[in-house]
Amino acid sequence: MMLITFVLLALAMCAVWFRFPLWAGLLVAAILAGFVAGVLHPPAVIALAVFGAVAYLAGTAADKRLRIAAGMLTALLALALAMHKLPGFSNPVVIAGAVLSPGAAPFTQYANFDKGAVGLILLALLCSRVGGWAELRGVLRKTWPVLLATVAAVMAFAMAAGFVRPDFKLPQVTLLFLAVNLFFTVVAEEAFFRGLLQARLASSLGGVRHGQWIAVVVSALLFGAAHLAGGALYAILACIAGLGYAYAYQRTQRIEAAIIVHIALNAVHFIAFTYPYTAR
Repeated sequence: MMLITFVLLALAMCAVWFRFPLWAGLLVAAILAGFVAGVLHPPAVIALAVFGAVAYLAGTAADKRLRIAAGMLTALLALALAMHKLPGFSNPVVIAGAVLSPGAAPFTQYANFDKGAVGLILLALLCSRVGGWAELRGVLRKTWPVLLATVAAVMAFAMAAGFVRPDFKLPQVTLLFLAVNLFFTVVAEEAFFRGLLQARLASSLGGVRHGQWIAVVVSALLFGAAHLAGGALYAILACIAGLGYAYAYQRTQRIEAAIIVHIALNAVHFIAFTYPYTAR
């Protein structure tokens, strides 16, 4: 039942590109399955219901002041959920203390329902998405140069700083890592930092010279700050990566671009370099 819980949540994210009842129905099914599996408890269900309601108001309220207030509350609740500060979630470990590279620090990965649900709700209700295959092709054409530049810049800096070393590998957990990372980390982070914060900041700075670029930089700096728990070097690397994600979003105005660059960088890091970093 635990596996079904997270499969349903991932399917709900995929269903966002179809129609409303499908993704919402899958989310409800994931919550019910999570409740049965012991992943979710009553406070979690209440928190997700409140978060969904305020996110909906942030995108649809007719009164501007209500939209702004709901948007601020959405951001605060999203942070609290993504940082696991709200009770009621028992997120399972999927990779426990694995040493994936010679000389690497041990790596543990969780399947985070709270963070995944944040990504799903923001993605469905507040993010600008592609409207079809033709538009997606256009987004991909604009995204791939940013992807290559971002991967090159981040990994070159990481190697120069001694954070990682080249280490090509395909451990048995590769597909598991990538799937969990995409659905329960990357989507949430990009939906929050780009789809919510960057997009709203850029809109509010619409009459300011270079307002779009201010939003790009602020989004990247906040993304770096969110990774300070991993140390100053990790935060700097996150800032550099965040600039790439933010520029991909600014260039296309579609959340898919930022998600693609982010998961591509994480995949290259995992497969081709020390992961998560060299032990100190």
